[in-house]
Amino acid sequence: MIYVTQGILSFIAATAFGVIFNAPKKSLFYCGMVGMIGWIVYMNVNQLYQDQVAASFAGAFTVAFISHIMSKKFKMPMIIFSVSGIIPLVPGGSAYNAMRNIVEKDYVTAVEFGTQALLISGSIAMGLVFAEIITQLWVKAIVKLKTKP
Repeated sequence: MIYVTQGILSFIAATAFGVIFNAPKKSLFYCGMVGMIGWIVYMNVNQLYQDQVAASFAGAFTVAFISHIMSKKFKMPMIIFSVSGIIPLVPGGSAYNAMRNIVEKDYVTAVEFGTQALLISGSIAMGLVFAEIITQLWVKAIVKLKTKP
C-alpha cells in the first residue's frame, strides 16, 4: 500500500512541477510517470541497501534513461521529462535541516545534513550523466548495426 501512496504522490509532484516549468500539456502525464517510476526505483533501492546515495543514483539514472526514451517517442527535448521527473529525488529536506541547524548554531548536525544533501545531489548528477553516456553509446551501437551490410 505504501508503494501506491508514494507512487501517486510522486506522480502529482512531478506533474505539478511540469506545470510550473511550462511543459507542453500533452507531456504532463508522461512527466508524472517519469517522476513516479524514478521515485519507486529510489524507494526499492533504498529499502534494499539502506543507502540514500545509491538509491538517488539509481532513481536519477532511471529518470534520465526513461526521459531519453520519451523524448525520442514524442519528439520533444529530453529536459522536459527529466526536470519534472527528477524533482521527487531532490534532497530538499536535508538541505533545509542543514540551514536550520546553522541558524540554531548546531554546526555539527548542520555539517551532517549538509554533507548528506551534497552527496545525494552529486549522485543525482552522476546518475543523469551516466544515463546520458550509456544512451549515446546504445544509440551509436544500434546505428552501427543498422548500417552494417
